[in-house]
Amino acid sequence: MDKPHLKRDLGLVRATMLGIGGTISASGFVIIGYAAGLAGYAIVPVVFVCGIISLLTMFSYAELGTAIPVAGGEYTWVKVAYGGFIGFLTGWFEWLSNMFYAAISAIGFAYVISYVFPQINIPLVAVIVVITFTLVNLRGVKETGTANAIITVIVLVILGVFVLGGWPQGQTAQTPSSAPIGLIGIFASVAYLFELYLGGEAIAAAQEEIKNPGRNIPLAIVFSSVIMIIVYTSVVFVAVGIVPPDTLSQQASPIAFVAETAMGPIAGILVTIGLAIAGLATANEAIMAQSRVLYAMGRDGYLPKQLCLVDKRFCTPYVAIVVGAAFTALFAATGFVNFVVYAVNFGFIIGFSLVNLSVIKLRKIAPQLKRPFKIPLFPLTPIAGLATCIFLALFIEPTVIILGLELTVVALVVYYIRMIGYSRVRIAFGGVSLALGGLVTFVAYLLKTNSIVLQGVSNEMASLVFYILVFVSIIHFVAGVLNVTASDR
Repeated sequence: MDKPHLKRDLGLVRATMLGIGGTISASGFVIIGYAAGLAGYAIVPVVFVCGIISLLTMFSYAELGTAIPVAGGEYTWVKVAYGGFIGFLTGWFEWLSNMFYAAISAIGFAYVISYVFPQINIPLVAVIVVITFTLVNLRGVKETGTANAIITVIVLVILGVFVLGGWPQGQTAQTPSSAPIGLIGIFASVAYLFELYLGGEAIAAAQEEIKNPGRNIPLAIVFSSVIMIIVYTSVVFVAVGIVPPDTLSQQASPIAFVAETAMGPIAGILVTIGLAIAGLATANEAIMAQSRVLYAMGRDGYLPKQLCLVDKRFCTPYVAIVVGAAFTALFAATGFVNFVVYAVNFGFIIGFSLVNLSVIKLRKIAPQLKRPFKIPLFPLTPIAGLATCIFLALFIEPTVIILGLELTVVALVVYYIRMIGYSRVRIAFGGVSLALGGLVTFVAYLLKTNSIVLQGVSNEMASLVFYILVFVSIIHFVAGVLNVTASDR
């Protein structure tokens, strides 16, 4: 009997809708308000520039996606180019970024509907969204792909109505080009809005499930990127033309507020509905993407093999979906927006940088690799993508940088535990326990023979310390012996 595997069920239209649906995030339209407070009316070119910066790296995605069209996206490509810890680290941050992206999408949905239902509990609603789409993802991308495509079309129509209805008012409004805190504010808002254009990553994560990958992957990535640059720029242009940026920055759902201001309460509710279902679609795509990364890392032995188990009926990596969703629900329960947004951006900046480096290296070390699509203006395009990523990293929230460094250390520990094997790690810990047991026993002996005197401590207390040390040494000796002598299963 054949082992269950992922199936190529997505054509060009569904793959493009996957990219658009993964980009039109409710959270994106929520964080635009905060970014407008940073950049002022310059938010319009900022959104456009974010799209161009993303497109530079999307060309690298398109080339690598056609050359190596298997599950895992960035992780798989960097693993082929660099292997070892660099490949693992890419997958680690790709998974974390998608996990944070799913969480912020769920939180964004909750904030959007709070415009109509202000009494709702934001974290609780976000967790419910994660659980719901975990169940949906367990049924597979084919079953959810059609629904997501329909949702994406509906959202595009609603946003189109918003732009066309608000354009006349936006045209008559004064739009000065200054930013409240100058050029630094503009750069900071670009770094903050980096997560607006991440739909192409969803296409890459599902590339093993896309038909005719040599043709459909690059077309879907480019089409979805260009469409979303037009959509986001148009929406923001109309929004700041109607409502000043400082007012937008104070709204839980800025675009719904603009729609109500320009066209009345019904328009506000209509936009809320559109952005809400967009948030649901994006959460679904992100949960799918992160599960494919865990699946690929389990397949390659970097993480437990159970993560690459595939359901026989639905052909979905059910263990990876559930594990990833559990962490997503944990962060969604916080309800924090800005911190999670910066965490998303930090992870994807690392991923984008390594993808651009990988496409350059693979051109050099694997010229024979079949490439149905090649990056235009190579190597200038990937170099430009890499340079902008490095520059934007300078404007990430410092606490997120610290978190990123801590997660890198965790990744290093996990990687080397997996590489040297649990048996050797157990023996090493056993040896450490025996050594600590011997050290504690020696200290207890010195204390008992009065070679060490505890100043200001009564005899009763000194005896208690001695017996505690004896107990600790016994625990260490037992743990050490058990770890060293345990047999492998």
